[in-house]
Amino acid sequence: MGVDKSPIGSGTATRMPPRASWGLVPAGLVSASAVLLFGLQFQLAGYVVLGAALLLAFVINRALFRDLLLIALGLAIVSTISVEADISYPNMALMGIVLGLAVLGPYLIARYVYRTHAIRFPIRTGQRWSVLERWYLVIVVILGWLILPTYFIRSGSYENWPAVTAPDEIGRLFVGVGFVGIWDELFFICTVFALLRRHFPDWQANLLQAVIFTSFLWELGYQSWGPLMTFPFALLQGYIFKVTKSLTYVVCVHLLFDLVVFLVIVHAHTREWLPIFLY
Repeated sequence: MGVDKSPIGSGTATRMPPRASWGLVPAGLVSASAVLLFGLQFQLAGYVVLGAALLLAFVINRALFRDLLLIALGLAIVSTISVEADISYPNMALMGIVLGLAVLGPYLIARYVYRTHAIRFPIRTGQRWSVLERWYLVIVVILGWLILPTYFIRSGSYENWPAVTAPDEIGRLFVGVGFVGIWDELFFICTVFALLRRHFPDWQANLLQAVIFTSFLWELGYQSWGPLMTFPFALLQGYIFKVTKSLTYVVCVHLLFDLVVFLVIVHAHTREWLPIFLY
């Protein structure tokens, strides 16, 4: 299944969005609101910018307004909690519910209120992965092994995740890292990127979603020089989804990367464990 880039409610064929439009202003403000909400944690300013973005979109383009409203809804839901790494049982349950609603809410409105398939989760595409796509999965693990230990340990960002030594703590960290990785693809790629692609060229939509993606990961714990890694990663994930049209594939890429993240965090807190990294 591809991504519906036609106007909401239209049964017409896919059209190419204009390279430049006034709609970039409210869309850019939505991305900026994510920087305020998650990156800088200026909640009030973030909500003001988000509201201004929707008001401006309503004036400029009603179809754009409807899609930005869905993105804004998801961002607002996520902003009701802290997404800092906390693997206590109550917080994991709360975070699971809130993040789930941030995906489910926009999807249900798009599907049953707007009556469009703009948000899709293409798990089975019917296409086999190419040799290059299979090798890329291996490359992701190698790149993670080369980059992540240096980033987490030298920047000290591993301290944004709790030290885990007990079996249940290790299990919760593993599940938490994986869950957030899957959610990232459901929300930032299949929801935000897919909705933005209906109004802007793919490269513009990708840049806009990558800003939101990176802002969320900053609050999660990828701080210091983390955005130099997470922003290109977000762009790559958007591009890969555009090419493969497969949620399954981008999730596999993300989970392999997150597997290395998990191993590095465990090692960084307890250096005698998993001494397999260079940094």
